[in-house]
Amino acid sequence: MSAPAPSPLAVVHAETLPRQEEVLTEAALAFLAELHRRFTPRRAELLARRAERRAEIARTSTLDFLPETAAIRADDSWSVAPAPAALNDRRVEITGPTDRKMTINALNSGARVWLADFEDASAPTWENVVLGQVNLIDAYTRSIDFTDAASGKSYALKDDAELATVVMRPRGWHLNERHLLVDGEQMPGALVDFGLYFFHNARRLLDLGKGPYFYLPKTESHLEARLWNDVFVFAQEYVGVPQGSVRATVLIETITAAYEMEEILYELRDHASGLNAGRWDYLFSIVKNFRDGGARFVLPDRNAVTMTAPFMRAYTELLVRTCHKRGAHAIGGMAAFIPSRRDAEVNKVAFEKVRADKDREAGDGFDGSWVAHPDLVPIAMASFDAVLGDRPNQKDRLREDVRVEAADLIAVDSLEASPTYDGLVNAVQVGIRYIEAWLRGLGAVAIFNLMEDAATAEISRSQIWQWINAGVQFENGEKATPELARRVAAEELENIRAEIGAEAFAAGHWQQAHDLLLQVSLDDDYADFLTLPAYERLTD
Repeated sequence: MSAPAPSPLAVVHAETLPRQEEVLTEAALAFLAELHRRFTPRRAELLARRAERRAEIARTSTLDFLPETAAIRADDSWSVAPAPAALNDRRVEITGPTDRKMTINALNSGARVWLADFEDASAPTWENVVLGQVNLIDAYTRSIDFTDAASGKSYALKDDAELATVVMRPRGWHLNERHLLVDGEQMPGALVDFGLYFFHNARRLLDLGKGPYFYLPKTESHLEARLWNDVFVFAQEYVGVPQGSVRATVLIETITAAYEMEEILYELRDHASGLNAGRWDYLFSIVKNFRDGGARFVLPDRNAVTMTAPFMRAYTELLVRTCHKRGAHAIGGMAAFIPSRRDAEVNKVAFEKVRADKDREAGDGFDGSWVAHPDLVPIAMASFDAVLGDRPNQKDRLREDVRVEAADLIAVDSLEASPTYDGLVNAVQVGIRYIEAWLRGLGAVAIFNLMEDAATAEISRSQIWQWINAGVQFENGEKATPELARRVAAEELENIRAEIGAEAFAAGHWQQAHDLLLQVSLDDDYADFLTLPAYERLTD
């Protein structure tokens, strides 16, 4: 009897890039095709389930812990797998895209972990998708270096013992990769990013004493975590590495996931490493899900919603308690400040805010936290060193004092702040500037001394949309209307033209960014993700 014909490979529809053949090998494309055929149908079902759940929230304006999984929450006998040595101490993590310079700088930064980001800090151009994989392979084989063409400065890796452990973040379930087709269908970007990284690096990382570690973004339910777990089980068997080699940290950055934290850890328990508490995507998710909920769900300016807001504190404290109850790491939020080379006073004020934020997280029981710039690593490290000392984490601090009710997580109206006109202006400014950079292939962008990523644009456009649809009146007497948003956006476009000059303005994507921001901010139909229409405008 003849052997069955091999299944067709994933098909590449893109211009060939330098060194692409090292990543898109026949064996790797066969693995991607297997991932797609096995798991994309379930992914489609889960995306449909998101829409159903959103419709239910629109009808009820509430959320609760799931009654059907109460037994999992009540069962004290289970915990996640013990952390591998390379992931046991995570007191400071640095985030950033996988371009060549960032790869070297992040690994050398002094942080314990680098979140190597193919998601919100990376615009998914084909070049970023493929060459990011090349850069990580080169880092693990120590064949990476970089010379800045403008400054002539050269970058190289420090000794292995000094390098951060990599935790790679693939794209969320909602995004496709249009350059890779299986059976004529676009692959999910999540499976492309995960699949290429895992196929090429899983064995290599284990040989280095580490492993294939992942951050899972935009998760909305424990069923989505179950899908990831099944992907991990299959991938480990396919490549021939031990089950449990994978470790995954889930970003709790959607409001629905906040009600399923224990269930998410349970589904991933053989592969789980921890949970992370974000801010902008979490707030964006609240607006998205409760946009029909009336005045009590209207958020004030994004910068007024700190992690000390009562409903945000409920979320973060519940996360710490949940993680430590199950033996997982609790990782705190982002310090996004970018130090100024010209203004020492700006730096002093910002560094104090970062220090206070990290002191709070360490004091609340978090085991580590994020920064966006190497200069912030020592500040965050000092905050966690003061609490942890020589201990790798504080998972033994169970926070049994924490009591969070379902209503506490959505008590948005407990925050005594209101939207302001300056908040609208800032949302427009940041939205246009970020989207323009994204359309040029940049996902991590310094704007007004903050490192912004796609989550920033999402909360910015969501707030514009929410304030207009809620008929918010600002402190200056103006009402949030489409006309006001258009006027502010037109003024910002002219301000940018004056700031950078006509030639640079014409060479950029400013008008396109302006138009896209207004589209997703003013359309009656709220787009689930800004990056979906934005991806259609990426030129490669």
